[in-house]
Amino acid sequence: MKNWFTYVLFILSPLLGTAQLIPASTDDQLGQLISQTGRTAPETAVLVGKNLLGLPYVPHTLDQQPTEQLVVNLREFDCTTYLETVLALTLAWHDNRDRAIGSRAVTPAACSALFRQYLTRLRYRDGRIDGYVSRLHYFSDWLRDNERKGFLADVTATLPGRVMVSKPVNYMTSAVYKYPPLSDPAVLDQMIRVESALNGQPFAFVPKKNVRLAETALHDGDIVMLTAARPGLDMKHVGLAVRQPSGRMHLLHASSDAGRVVVSSTPIADYVLNHPRLSGLRVARLRPDQVLTADRYHTGFSR
Repeated sequence: MKNWFTYVLFILSPLLGTAQLIPASTDDQLGQLISQTGRTAPETAVLVGKNLLGLPYVPHTLDQQPTEQLVVNLREFDCTTYLETVLALTLAWHDNRDRAIGSRAVTPAACSALFRQYLTRLRYRDGRIDGYVSRLHYFSDWLRDNERKGFLADVTATLPGRVMVSKPVNYMTSAVYKYPPLSDPAVLDQMIRVESALNGQPFAFVPKKNVRLAETALHDGDIVMLTAARPGLDMKHVGLAVRQPSGRMHLLHASSDAGRVVVSSTPIADYVLNHPRLSGLRVARLRPDQVLTADRYHTGFSR
């Protein structure tokens, strides 16, 4: 059972063409990762996320197919696909662990299926792949949908320095040229309805001037969503909070600036202050006290 992560990676390798799955990784390194998995999902997410350090940042990897389908890519990431991959591997690991504890046989193929199931569940509204708009493009939509599924909780309202705000979103429908599927009037109309459902809903948010205070309340493995200063856009970037030897929280993320998966060189508060396109942050936390087994979520898993 300990080697299931290795099995998952190599079973998934045919989906990735001829490229190496994790460059320069070995079975021993993967085995070390498994031996270091955490007791809780947030702990495991940090360990899994660090195993992917150095892999390249590549945008738009989900938009290369003519029709919407699950894309599994462990070679390269943008900030969202990196987070989704880390979380799917984490949830699959804890799910698999509980299955083994329950003396239920778990095959390598089943481990691979668990990962794909969780990735689908995280990435798509209600866990169903049903066209371009079923993907959770806006991260506020992603957060709300995955909180409703029970995977995580928005904890921003518990942070010092938070305020309540509302912000309309219309970035995608006002920049249709950036999103070719929206050239279809029916798809555009669906996206307008998604944006309308998000608009007008107040939410807790930590403005840039208060982020240093909020940083003191972050936990390892927290999902840190950096909000956009630009009108019409909700989130600009996302990653995981990781505590460094200094005691400060830094960002583990797929960075476009660095061109790869890195831990930020500065603490999260400084990172936000130094980026004029960021306005603050929101924070979510994986639920550490329950295992969310795939058996509970049949919707969308057979696709």
